[in-house]
Amino acid sequence: MRIGTRDSKLAVWQARKVQSLLLTLGHSSELVFLKSPADTDLKTPLHQFGGTGIFTKVLDNALLQGEIDLAVHSLKDYPTLPPDGIHIPAVLERGSHEDIIVYKESLSFLQKNEEAQIATGSIRRIAQWKSKFPNHKMLPLRGNVQTRLKKLEDSPWQGAIFAKAGLERVEILPTKHEVLDWMIPAPAQGVIGITCLKNNTKLSEILEKLNHNKTFKEAFIERSFLNKIEGGCSAPVGALAKIEKDEIKFKAGVFALNGERKVIFEGKFPVDSWRNAGKDAAIEVLNDGGKEIMESIKNG
Repeated sequence: MRIGTRDSKLAVWQARKVQSLLLTLGHSSELVFLKSPADTDLKTPLHQFGGTGIFTKVLDNALLQGEIDLAVHSLKDYPTLPPDGIHIPAVLERGSHEDIIVYKESLSFLQKNEEAQIATGSIRRIAQWKSKFPNHKMLPLRGNVQTRLKKLEDSPWQGAIFAKAGLERVEILPTKHEVLDWMIPAPAQGVIGITCLKNNTKLSEILEKLNHNKTFKEAFIERSFLNKIEGGCSAPVGALAKIEKDEIKFKAGVFALNGERKVIFEGKFPVDSWRNAGKDAAIEVLNDGGKEIMESIKNG
C-alpha cells in the first residue's frame, strides 16, 4: 500500500501511526511524500489561498491519478465534501482537541486591558481571541509546528496559539503553555482522517477496521455544522461535539473577523440523532445572526 502524506514532521508522525496500525492487520505499506503550495509559500496568510483544502488537494490529486492508494490528513484541514470518487472510510481515536497559548515569560498579558502581541495563522483563533482580548495585536504565523515555535522564540511577541494535539504528537509541547478552554476548536481538531477511492472497496473494508466509531460520529457532527454554515479553512467557525452515554453535548459558533460579533450554539441532542445534529445546530446559528456574519465575511 502507498500512503500519501505531506512531509512535515507532524504529518509524517500521523502517517506512520496509520502505517503501524495497518501492519497490525498484516498489511505492509510505504510512505509517499508530497508538498502542497501552502507548504512552500509560508508568507501568504492561509485564508488568502482561496477555498478549502489548501493542504489536501495535492493528496486528493495523487489518489485520483493512482499515484497513492490512501492518504492521511489532519481532518480539520480536510474539506467537508471530499472530491468526487474519494471518501473517508476511517478516522483514528481523537487526540487533544484544545487550542493552547504558548507564552514566553508569564501570562500577565491576559489581565484586563493589558496590551500584547499574539501570533496565529488561523482566522478562527484570531476572531475568538479578539473577542476576548480586543486590546491585543494579532500577528500572522505560518509554517510547521517547529518553525512556528522558533519564530515565537525569536520574536518580541508575548505568545502564539497552537493546537495542543500537534505539539503533543511530535513531543515538543512547551512547559509554558495554557489550555484555552474557552476557545471553540476547529471542527475535527485532533482527529486523523484516512481517505481512499470509493471504488477501491477492498482497501475501504481494510481501513474501516481502523475506524474509531465515537470519534467518527463526533467529527461528522462538527463537520456537518461547518458544511451547513458554508465555512471551511477560511471561515472563523468552531465546533466541538462530545458523545457521553446516550446524548451529544455540542458547542459551536461563528465569529466576525474582528471579534466584535459572534453567535454561539450550546445544547444537547439524543445520540441517535448524530447524523442531523450538526446541521440542525447550524440552522439555528444562521437564523440567530450567523448568516449576516458569514455574508459580511464573503463580501469582504
